[in-house]
Amino acid sequence: MERLWGLFQRAQQLSPRSSQTVYQRVEGPRKGHLEEEEEDGEEGAETLAHFCPMELRGPEPLGSRPRQPNLIPWAAAGRRAAPYLVLTALLIFTGAFLLGYVAFRGSCQACGDSVLVVSEDVNYEPDLDFHQGRLYWSDLQAMFLQFLGEGRLEDTIRQTSLRERVAGSAGMAALTQDIRAALSRQKLDHVWTDTHYVGLQFPDPAHPNTLHWVDEAGKVGEQLPLEDPDVYCPYSAIGNVTGELVYAHYGRPEDLQDLRARGVDPVGRLLLVRVGVISFAQKVTNAQDFGAQGVLIYPEPADFSQDPPKPSLSSQQAVYGHVHLGTGDPYTPGFPSFNQTQFPPVASSGLPSIPAQPISADIASRLLRKLKGPVAPQEWQGSLLGSPYHLGPGPRLRLVVNNHRTSTPINNIFGCIEGRSEPDHYVVIGAQRDAWGPGAAKSAVGTAILLELVRTFSSMVSNGFRPRRSLLFISWDGGDFGSVGSTEWLEGYLSVLHLKAVVYVSLDNAVLGDDKFHAKTSPLLTSLIESVLKQVDSPNHSGQTLYEQVVFTNPSWDAEVIRPLPMDSSAYSFTAFVGVPAVEFSFMEDDQAYPFLHTKEDTYENLHKVLQGRLPAVAQAVAQLAGQLLIRLSHDRLLPLDFGRYGDVVLRHIGNLNEFSGDLKWVYSARGDYIRAAEKLRQEIYSSEERDERLTRMYNVRIMRVEFYFLSQYVSPADSPFRHIFMGRGDHTLGALLDHLRLLRSNSSGTPGATSSTGFQESRFRRQLALLTWTLQGAANALSGDVWNIDNNF
Repeated sequence: MERLWGLFQRAQQLSPRSSQTVYQRVEGPRKGHLEEEEEDGEEGAETLAHFCPMELRGPEPLGSRPRQPNLIPWAAAGRRAAPYLVLTALLIFTGAFLLGYVAFRGSCQACGDSVLVVSEDVNYEPDLDFHQGRLYWSDLQAMFLQFLGEGRLEDTIRQTSLRERVAGSAGMAALTQDIRAALSRQKLDHVWTDTHYVGLQFPDPAHPNTLHWVDEAGKVGEQLPLEDPDVYCPYSAIGNVTGELVYAHYGRPEDLQDLRARGVDPVGRLLLVRVGVISFAQKVTNAQDFGAQGVLIYPEPADFSQDPPKPSLSSQQAVYGHVHLGTGDPYTPGFPSFNQTQFPPVASSGLPSIPAQPISADIASRLLRKLKGPVAPQEWQGSLLGSPYHLGPGPRLRLVVNNHRTSTPINNIFGCIEGRSEPDHYVVIGAQRDAWGPGAAKSAVGTAILLELVRTFSSMVSNGFRPRRSLLFISWDGGDFGSVGSTEWLEGYLSVLHLKAVVYVSLDNAVLGDDKFHAKTSPLLTSLIESVLKQVDSPNHSGQTLYEQVVFTNPSWDAEVIRPLPMDSSAYSFTAFVGVPAVEFSFMEDDQAYPFLHTKEDTYENLHKVLQGRLPAVAQAVAQLAGQLLIRLSHDRLLPLDFGRYGDVVLRHIGNLNEFSGDLKWVYSARGDYIRAAEKLRQEIYSSEERDERLTRMYNVRIMRVEFYFLSQYVSPADSPFRHIFMGRGDHTLGALLDHLRLLRSNSSGTPGATSSTGFQESRFRRQLALLTWTLQGAANALSGDVWNIDNNF
């Protein structure tokens, strides 16, 4: 090849003049054709700017043109070699390009977690271009950890827990101003506040709630002292009730059924139930459904850690908790409470019609001693008495609840870093700011982590970081009353958030211990959580990642970690109400609840003692986990949401009802269509051009709306606000259908058409089946993309 190139250069040197080929318009009868002719390079002849239809002509016959001087042999050889030289150059260029492409792809695959895992089979490279150069996942991770390490999480937790911050209080107003000022000092694109006027319930200092003994003649006797009149149940029914006392364990439906099966009917009685397992609102709703008159809720010492080095809850301390079975302002259900807007008088269906009151372990001990009747089951026993607990009934009691409703302004605080490619898609992270007491674990930890993440990402922005999607940081107000602040914001922007919010990450209840790690989440985030857990060091197992700590206990990591979203989490409304995937992280004590949550003893000192000095390390681990999750969600080219996971969710739920597979055949069919649609989308993404921005955005939109597809379009949001068929509440959900179907097992007659109000009802089952199946089928159709791409045989 070098020899050919030398021949070509020498030929040019010996040639008397340089030549070039031009195409000239042919006029006359051959109009539209071009003649090929050689011109001197020195003449600078202009080529025609307008080419019209053309014909490329071959060489003229010999003698048809003026004779050109004969080229010397070297020049002729050079001309003959030129096509080969061009071909060789193209081959070299193509080979070099392919070699470079393979090397580049190999380097990305070598990065391990620097590739985006959408499924187990398909990898995608994150988009990490900045004006300062290309940053890989390891670069971003190192930058994030460097700036995060400079924070002072522990001091912020301590200082926040010392401040009064009950929703609507003067202390909360001062804290709101301070946090907004702190956000304004950071490198954020926008900082603002939303104010809502909501109905909150508070105890009446002039008329405190009371509990009295009542004798057999119905005369009110001695008052049982409620040690702290400030402890109450917001949204309890107002009034007074009298009834015999019955012990009902945790107040779950199965507890009340067991109670009835043992000959103790809860109808017309006051129920004594323990804190834990289910929310206060669920306990009161269950009691109401079983005909009880009222509920007393106490903390059972046996449910908390008995480890001597760790502090325990005082026996005189009651536990606070709201009893609205729902979220948001219960006096404007489904509507936002902006600008003191007055809607027609309506109340949430989740408000109870019976009163409820928290009591201390000391008062509960006095009540349990008076109970007669059957001995409670072994698993119902506790440690308050030296003798077994009895179910009752016991003596009569009179409960009086005088809480009053107040219109209260609450403020949510927002800070935003705009994305560079998809600024209209938001990755949202939030934490509750308010607290009924000191609230160190309840909200001070989450607020401190939120502020630290804002500072960290702001520092990254100052050093060249700019996420692909927008990051939205939110400090919520009114959380202790049932995620009021977050739900009112969702209600206010419901029409746009399902189109714009990608994921919500909650920092509430993040540190309640350090032995166990739980992620309460949408299934779409499970694979991403697994990936991030492998990047975060365990706070209490040196040399291990969080993932290694988890699988050491249980090889099935998701069975150990993943939990459903609870209704009392701000994350729940994002998923069940709006259709946005959400997650809430929590470090927990090993099989024991944190004893001080929702009490006046939830102080920094007690939290520090429970964690035995590891609070800073655990809080730092949560910040690392949340921050790396935010980076992946806001910066990967393709959203790392596992949209095929819901097919497994359906199978897991219906798998233990194989004897009813014939009744559920339409559910199986819709699930099959969903799985096929998910696999088809995976293949489309895999075979598409990675750098095509239009396609990338189109795929991201389809992926981020998967959760929304599972909100049933066949039920009214006003009647059933939590329309999600897997996580919502109501007859349209998969859980409700399966619970109803299980009644066939206990139906003595075995007749599908039974009409008993407590038995299986065929008409109800058919309606449930239609609501569930068509929502699942609609999700499959939506995931398929355009209507001409839908291919199912449903």
